[in-house]
Amino acid sequence: MTHTTDVLAIGNALVDVIATAPASFLSENDIPKGSMRLIGADDAERLYARMGATREVSGGSAANTVAGIAAMGGKPAFVGRVAADQLGEVFAHDIRAAGVSYDVAPMADGPPTGRCLIVVTPDGDRTMSTYLGACQELSEADVDEAAVRASAVLYLEGYLWDPEHPRAAMRKAIDIARAADRKVAFTLSDVFCVEGYREDFKALLGTHVDVMFGNEHEVCALYETQNLDAAMAELAKHATIAVVTRSAQGAVVLANGQRHVVPCHPATQVLDTTGAGDLFAAGFLSGMVAGRSLPDCARQGTIAAAEIIAHYGARPERDLKALVAEQLGR
Repeated sequence: MTHTTDVLAIGNALVDVIATAPASFLSENDIPKGSMRLIGADDAERLYARMGATREVSGGSAANTVAGIAAMGGKPAFVGRVAADQLGEVFAHDIRAAGVSYDVAPMADGPPTGRCLIVVTPDGDRTMSTYLGACQELSEADVDEAAVRASAVLYLEGYLWDPEHPRAAMRKAIDIARAADRKVAFTLSDVFCVEGYREDFKALLGTHVDVMFGNEHEVCALYETQNLDAAMAELAKHATIAVVTRSAQGAVVLANGQRHVVPCHPATQVLDTTGAGDLFAAGFLSGMVAGRSLPDCARQGTIAAAEIIAHYGARPERDLKALVAEQLGR
């Protein structure tokens, strides 16, 4: 069955507000280093006031992924909620300018556009405090059945699984995609998402998801073990295709009883690891839609991830299509 969209993603429509700071800033504000936590509007205002000089870059996990897919020459689309405010305008402009189809109308009433306050420490690690705002207002009515049916892959982020209405929207999209014989991909997103919805995520693995992405910490959390090999052994029993990212140790792809180990692609420098997993997924899914082998899909993911960690922000700045062609020879 032909498709007009390569990947349709449903996720949080966020604007990243990024500041650099010493690790002491995190301890002074009682924020666990390297974590991702959800905060309320008041906490977001207080933290923003303490962050000092910032830069604003459109973000959101799945939105970053489809921006990366567009940068590789793909045809992606995105579904996510913003408000009719300044940050909402920034998000909509940036994602469309990146080459992603985005048709969800901004909300005139309700909470403001969501934002992720990111503190980057000198080691390049990022710590995220997220106010979801308008993201949580996504509903089943925002899911266009025809758009899902026209997409080769439906991609969903675990970050959005927490609010009731977005979760219902994603379940609806999964049902449409499965009925249309389309692929469904899902990212675990963060350990706190796994700990909150472990049984839901395990159930998705069984019959609803074709490709599951997770880093080594998320996969261990899914099976409540600190032994990665044991976690991956369990994951291999249930997943059709599972991709486990391991930062500097590359990635492991589990499929059809096989384990493909792919080393990381060397980065020119490590300034900000924000979006590394998002861009890995972009490279992998782009390769999958193009019919590449699973190891090559993972290699494409490592190339995209290496580009993103070499600069601030989670949207690509170099020509990813050219980078992939240069590195993979096609």
